[in-house]
Amino acid sequence: MTSWQHFSFENLPVSPWRNGGGETREILSWPPGEADFDWRASIATIAQDGPFSAFPGVDRSITLLSGGGVHLLCEPEINHHLSEAGTPFAFSGDIALNASLPGGTTTDFNIMTRRNRCSAQVISTAKSPCVSLNDGGVLYAIRGTWQWPDGRQFGGGEGFFNAALADAHHGGESVEITALSDNGLLLWAKITR
Repeated sequence: MTSWQHFSFENLPVSPWRNGGGETREILSWPPGEADFDWRASIATIAQDGPFSAFPGVDRSITLLSGGGVHLLCEPEINHHLSEAGTPFAFSGDIALNASLPGGTTTDFNIMTRRNRCSAQVISTAKSPCVSLNDGGVLYAIRGTWQWPDGRQFGGGEGFFNAALADAHHGGESVEITALSDNGLLLWAKITR
């Protein structure tokens, strides 16, 4: 399990947005330091209504973690309300969206993948998921306590990432991430080539 690295929301580097509307805490951008990333995982705090930049050639997924929801709009392609924590919404980065915050500031989990290089499948679960140790991606605890097979525990605001990408059809040893609390909610963003 040495390829899976622990992180905490509180310890992620913070980058304020140029428009002053929020900030991003980057979990991982792969390859590191490249503007032309294959995939990127981050947590954003959206503090005010405003535009979402277009990322041509990129597929995106956003999941509400906390707050009163986000309304994403670009007529006629997208008119979507993120209102429930842990429910992912996938959309094309080719589209520039406007975001409004009906209930104030939100915190959101974001995955971006470069089309034709890799793809993401984002799910949330309250049960103990099985994860291949060869999979690339991010596990993030929205709430509750979770445990790796080696005994390491992590709770809300913590997670693990693995930058190595397996082929979509490549297996590998699978392990169960155990839910230790009844109210847990875990995000699993699996990235494949």
